[in-house]
Amino acid sequence: MTFGFAPSAATSIAASAGSASRLARMLEPAEWTAAGIPLLRNPREVVAGLHSRHRPSPATAVVAVLDHEERLAASASFTRRSTPADGWEFRNALLAQLRRVIPHDLRRRTPVRTAVLLYCREGDERWTEEDGAWMWGLRDACTLHGLRCGAYITLTRGGWQVLGEGRGGRRPSSTSRPTALGDVPVDPESLAPRTASGAAEPLRRTAAR
Repeated sequence: MTFGFAPSAATSIAASAGSASRLARMLEPAEWTAAGIPLLRNPREVVAGLHSRHRPSPATAVVAVLDHEERLAASASFTRRSTPADGWEFRNALLAQLRRVIPHDLRRRTPVRTAVLLYCREGDERWTEEDGAWMWGLRDACTLHGLRCGAYITLTRGGWQVLGEGRGGRRPSSTSRPTALGDVPVDPESLAPRTASGAAEPLRRTAAR
């Protein structure tokens, strides 16, 4: 004879409420497209540059801030914790990284800089609930830091994909070797993040693992 305890009604209700809350903190592809996310002029250049600088492996997120000319102002990478996908948790992680690498633009009436997110993960290019949670988190983090919400890009074995746009490519991928920075066709000025005063400073990679 086996003895045990059945989960209480309160426990079941709390678990259901938690799942419902997580589902509410994610964006479907159609919602993302309808939000009017600005298109990248040269997404391959952005992806290749971030891939070379941060060399992401699966479960690594790279958040980058671009200026009005799509030059890199700052970027940071960190590894996602093995917890259920939750847009609120992702928002907090992204906001913490943004605060570390670049001052906020909350005093501006209109955002002039754009944050984009590159997430390296397993699987194929199709949208997942985890992607939806990252989208929600990126949009909310941008609002709280005074930035324009930009593209969400996945990096998988099959290559990279800008979700909601249908643009992508086979290289770089999550398994490809990073291109040397000198081989990435970017403006040299984009290699130097800006300080609060606007002066250039040497590019540095930041990571929280």
